[in-house]
Amino acid sequence: MKNSIAERVFDFLKNYPPFNLLSKDKLMDISKEINIIYLEKGKILFNQNDTNHNHFYIVRNGAINLYKNLKKEKILIDICDGGDIFGLRPLISKENYVLDAIANEESIIYGIPIKTFEAVSENNLKVNKYLITSFASKSFDPYTNEQNNNIFTDYIVKDKLKYSNLHSVNYTKKPLSCTVNTTIKEAAIKMSNQKVGCIVVVDDKDIPKGIITNSDLKNKIATGLFSIDISVKEIMSSPVITQTKKLTVLDAQLQMIKQKVGHLCITIDGTNNSKLIGILNNHDVLASLGNNPTVILKEIKRAKRTNEIRKIRSKANLLLKSYLEQNIPLSHISKIISEINDAVTIRVVELALKKMDSPPPVKFTWLALGSQGRKEQLLYTDQDNALIFEDTTTENYLETKNYFLKLAGHITKSLHKIGYEYCPAEMMASNPKWCLSLSEWKNQFNDWIINIDEKAILLSSIFFDFNAIYGDTDMSKELTKSIFKTLNEKSLLYTFLGKEAIASPSPLGFFRQFLVENNGDHKDSFNIKKRALMPLINAARLLILSNNIFEINNTGLRFEKLAEIEPQNKELYQSCSYAFKALLKFKTKQGILHNDSGKFIKLESLTKEEKLKLKRCFKPIREIQEVLSHRFNLSNKI
Repeated sequence: MKNSIAERVFDFLKNYPPFNLLSKDKLMDISKEINIIYLEKGKILFNQNDTNHNHFYIVRNGAINLYKNLKKEKILIDICDGGDIFGLRPLISKENYVLDAIANEESIIYGIPIKTFEAVSENNLKVNKYLITSFASKSFDPYTNEQNNNIFTDYIVKDKLKYSNLHSVNYTKKPLSCTVNTTIKEAAIKMSNQKVGCIVVVDDKDIPKGIITNSDLKNKIATGLFSIDISVKEIMSSPVITQTKKLTVLDAQLQMIKQKVGHLCITIDGTNNSKLIGILNNHDVLASLGNNPTVILKEIKRAKRTNEIRKIRSKANLLLKSYLEQNIPLSHISKIISEINDAVTIRVVELALKKMDSPPPVKFTWLALGSQGRKEQLLYTDQDNALIFEDTTTENYLETKNYFLKLAGHITKSLHKIGYEYCPAEMMASNPKWCLSLSEWKNQFNDWIINIDEKAILLSSIFFDFNAIYGDTDMSKELTKSIFKTLNEKSLLYTFLGKEAIASPSPLGFFRQFLVENNGDHKDSFNIKKRALMPLINAARLLILSNNIFEINNTGLRFEKLAEIEPQNKELYQSCSYAFKALLKFKTKQGILHNDSGKFIKLESLTKEEKLKLKRCFKPIREIQEVLSHRFNLSNKI
């Protein structure tokens, strides 16, 4: 009589290493002895320091979070998905567990009996090599008892933070290396002897040409894809990602997120054409108290419901607060938080698509506008978004548009649940006016540029800061080209945008007092967004557009680019960039302090020092407005 349960287990295991390296008979022997474990969300499989089990594990369905306990703080180390093996310590080293294994969601886990597995795989070198390299890749992570104290001391907070993310990272100064003529076997022996997780391939001048990690050995050699006797150049990752030794913790985090790598090579001048002097791995740059952007991004990618994303996104707020307390430069903070905001939007779009009855009828692009489009959205703000869909036939147009309006409705509703309020002016893709075909968007911008009125100035200025978040980015690039073609032909819009940029006077009155709101709910409050930030945002946008530069949306970066191309005004533009970042950081801190947007500030709540700092940021506003007035022949007096 057939064992149907064992057959189902067999059908699953045969798709994943190391089980796919076993014969059918031996794999069936294991499948018959499998312990099937059902875990509800939050259920613990094993704890740190628990005595080892008689099984190691593979995820069948769901996911398992692996945590490191550090001084009453749980730090998320990894998320094991379907097909991932974990809990190998009892099999390999017979030691107690060094991590907690907790169900991320409702999960089914297969417990592989160690005695049975050892019996059927005893003489299988490929299986043994796979398991050893898999375990080694985790053993070299900084979570063993002897390494833990050294790695995490950088992130322990007592009376005050001992370590700033602005400090240069502590990289390994004598990295293991080999030449391109080295065989993989020789490289693996070197790695084993030195107990390291990677080896850098260099030329005769010690210039890095490639890198091999434990993961390469596990996935390319242990699985039999390549012979262990061939040259390292056959499996090395190339080119390597390089940085200078002055790399900060925060820069390292961002580089690894952007490049999707776990190692950075440190060279003399930071390029891949200079001598190798060090190696840095991703565990060396773990953020304090587990607020690791890489882990947050991974959690967002795995989230299956909106309320999960909301909880994960709240971690970014804690990360933001921590960075501000450490006085991290705003440019670094913005990059990290923007990556998280974009990841939230991408996941929301993906989940919304699953709610639709059918796939999209044509290609589309989801655009972020306003502060998210400029990568300046640090706190929760109102939604500003739009959708471009591919041109379609007249007969299919209405059906296509209705599809994307319904999709946009799901997306904006989910973003609202996460914490991004609906736009009061309904500048959202769920509004038919902001959900248009590519041709319609081109015509819309042409109309705004050519037939200028007050509404057109407002809308076009918002849409000039768009950023493609999801979908076919080629359409957004095509729209940008169309916009600049019309701008170059009809430049009158620059004059009107200039008037808008100088419409808000200097934040200080004649006697250097703050200009406050005269009425309404925020009477006697200072509107830092309207009075200080928007004049700089508008000025940067106008000047960068007039220079025919469209690949830079961020206000600070716009001013820095202007400083490059207009050296005669370099000092002013640098002052504007600095002032903008300082004002945005001040607004963000106020928002966190009062649990609001930080837009309106009660002056009586500020210290004398804080007021002086604000006033110092206002000087560049008057100066840049004077430049605009002169350059664009604006009749309005500042």
